[in-house]
Amino acid sequence: MNEMNPINYKILLEPDLQKFQFSGTTDISIEAAGPAREISLNALELDILSCQILAEDKSMNCPFVLDPKKEVVKISLPHDLSGKIDLKIEYRGEINNKMAGFYRSTYVSEGEEKYAAVTQFEESDARRAFPCFDHPEKKATFDIEMIIREDLVAISNGPIVEEKSLGDGRKFIKFQQTPKMSTYLLFFGVGEFEFIEDPGEVLVRVATMPGMKKYGKFGLEFGRKSLEFSENYYDIKFPLPKLDLIAIADFAFGAMENWGAITFRENLLLHYPGITSSGGEERICEVIAHEMAHQWFGNLVTPSDWKYLWLNESFATYFGYGIVNHYHPQWGVWDQFLHGQMDSALERDSLCQTIPIEIPGGEHVVINASTAPIIYNKGGSVLRQIEGYVGQENFQEGLRAYLKKHEFACASSHHLWEAFDEVSEKPVSLMMEGWIGQPGFPIIEAERDENHLILTQTRFTYLPHDSEQEWMIPIAVKVFSSDGNSRTLTTLLDSKQTVIDLGRDATGYKINEGQTGFYRVLYREKGNFGELGRRVSDKSLERDDRWGLQNDLYALVRRGDVSLDEYLDFLSHYSNEDAFLPLISIAQNLYHAYMVMAGAVKDKIATIGKSLFEREIKQIGFEPTPDEGHTISILRDPLIWHTVLYGSNDVKDFALNKFSSMMRGEKVHQDIMTSVMRVGAWHGDSKVFDWFDKRFKASDSEAERMNILAALGSFSEKGLIEKVLDYTLSEVPDRNKFVPIGHMAANPSAIPYMWEWFVAHLKELEKFHPTHYERVIGSIVPVGGIGKEEEVRDFFDDYLGKTDKAKDVIKLSLERLAINTGMRSS
Repeated sequence: MNEMNPINYKILLEPDLQKFQFSGTTDISIEAAGPAREISLNALELDILSCQILAEDKSMNCPFVLDPKKEVVKISLPHDLSGKIDLKIEYRGEINNKMAGFYRSTYVSEGEEKYAAVTQFEESDARRAFPCFDHPEKKATFDIEMIIREDLVAISNGPIVEEKSLGDGRKFIKFQQTPKMSTYLLFFGVGEFEFIEDPGEVLVRVATMPGMKKYGKFGLEFGRKSLEFSENYYDIKFPLPKLDLIAIADFAFGAMENWGAITFRENLLLHYPGITSSGGEERICEVIAHEMAHQWFGNLVTPSDWKYLWLNESFATYFGYGIVNHYHPQWGVWDQFLHGQMDSALERDSLCQTIPIEIPGGEHVVINASTAPIIYNKGGSVLRQIEGYVGQENFQEGLRAYLKKHEFACASSHHLWEAFDEVSEKPVSLMMEGWIGQPGFPIIEAERDENHLILTQTRFTYLPHDSEQEWMIPIAVKVFSSDGNSRTLTTLLDSKQTVIDLGRDATGYKINEGQTGFYRVLYREKGNFGELGRRVSDKSLERDDRWGLQNDLYALVRRGDVSLDEYLDFLSHYSNEDAFLPLISIAQNLYHAYMVMAGAVKDKIATIGKSLFEREIKQIGFEPTPDEGHTISILRDPLIWHTVLYGSNDVKDFALNKFSSMMRGEKVHQDIMTSVMRVGAWHGDSKVFDWFDKRFKASDSEAERMNILAALGSFSEKGLIEKVLDYTLSEVPDRNKFVPIGHMAANPSAIPYMWEWFVAHLKELEKFHPTHYERVIGSIVPVGGIGKEEEVRDFFDDYLGKTDKAKDVIKLSLERLAINTGMRSS
């Protein structure tokens, strides 16, 4: 079949928010490269009424066939046509409740439940709203028109250029034509939207449901800042006259980068005074910055195929942190990048069940619990490694060249590497073949032979896995000398093994200085590891390196190279640690071990955790202070929760006292609100549950509702655990049902019941949004399946014999279960 490309879509929609239906007319101008007798478009859950070809002021009806399984409508042309073809399609569709395509979002205004209709098209759901070439490479311009009730407001990618009353309670609205872009970036929404604005060369607005715009100022201000940073850094102006940041009540993901009409979960855009924590403020900024980066990476330059999706998400992840760091350097966001992004990427990519960043196939890649940590987190971490290798100036110059060369078009991975090759004169393309094109990552084993350091690379996996893979790895080694000085040695490991000359006076060495490299390290020389431990104790190692040492060591515990006792003993070097990054990582690793292990080992973990974190909480203070550092503010909350679980009476008494104050209507600081609520639930009874229920239903703040859902997942009494799980399925909105379930799956008192509950409620859970269903499986199986391994494996063998639903997440969850089982039995 000759290639066809859309030039322009003209879409007229009339939504009915009472019947949850819409009627539509889509006119598509198509360029056919050669004679064609058929046009194949994507369409899903649409009732096609008619298809016509428009030519010479005449219209000709065309027969069509829908194939729901392939999500395609095939339209037969009256004769061979080539060149420009004008196609007109009339159809109807449902404003669904799936949080995909053109869907309805529920909100409450003045005590009344109401609806807005909004869109979510990535990756392949534009076809639910209009027949189209639903592939990122098929870029076109879009002219959107809508007929809506006169009391409602419509939003799309561009500004409104015409609005007129139809005299019957309806009005017609026309939007400015979009730039050339992919279907997944289109947006249209209808509802009682309210706005706050920041006029400028580009009008920036925050759109909310009624009564919520008062919470939009924080997001609006950072949206403007992110826009200005991006325009300056990329040296390309934002190409639309307005940019909307839109808070949506029912939203499956965190946010979506629709060009000029970015959508968000309410708690990731709106700032609620006295409720949004310091960590919540930072998260709002990160998400806004992430979506702003997409306006260039993904929107201006789009991946030519879904297998290059990482070109969108990796850059948005990396620059999401970079933009926030630019405006808030005191927040220490790169420490949080290492903990929240790089560490989770290393954990995910340590599984045998993993994928390359550049996913093979590409036709219909789905962002899910299996792929996201690779595409977003690993991709962002590899970009950090590249910037460290080529330098900041070359990195920026290469990105500018890449964006300008491919603006309003599509690109592939090699286009980016070639830009870096040219500006840096380093073999970036050759290096990145391994990092992007193959799964996994390396571990470097270091062994000293007198004055020489032998470095050997192999693929790192928790479970045994034969592999001959190799990577080109930028290596930085910090060498400590007997005279008290230090120096940094660098090399590019481009083979299985290399040798570095340490010099005669080297007393110790730290590989992966600054933790810029995406790899783990195993030190074979015990004396060197002892030297590094002493440098952790006196903090002569930087906090990034103190983090990396213990984090790599815990990964080796999970793999079976090192005993858990060795890890716990090494933590004695952190007895005076006061930096956020090492402490939050230790807290995470200890809690993982606490969930997995049993008996005396579990008690030992609790004793060490209680001692370490009780000291830290007393040092920084139980309550936040106005002048404390940002990372202290976000560290305290999880430490309170963990320390109470480990048996601290002092911290428990403090938290319960605060919770009693909260139940009396008194204010509790937002930076400890989540942990106070969770401790209140952990020690709570049915009256506490009733209080949470009442507060949850009365709250107009999504941030507070998320805190309450975390607390609901933290009850310790069996009857209340069962009550919460029933409540979750019956009372919690679909968008958030996975939240308390996820907390229950990490709740030591609830873990023993979660697998049986999952099996008993499978049919209800399968109705969740696919991403949320995957999160439920991924949270319950790896720990909840310990001791039931054969039953769990047999269940999923049978399950996957009937359906491929969540198959990737099931496989990686079973692998995590095997890792945890091996750790407990070691």
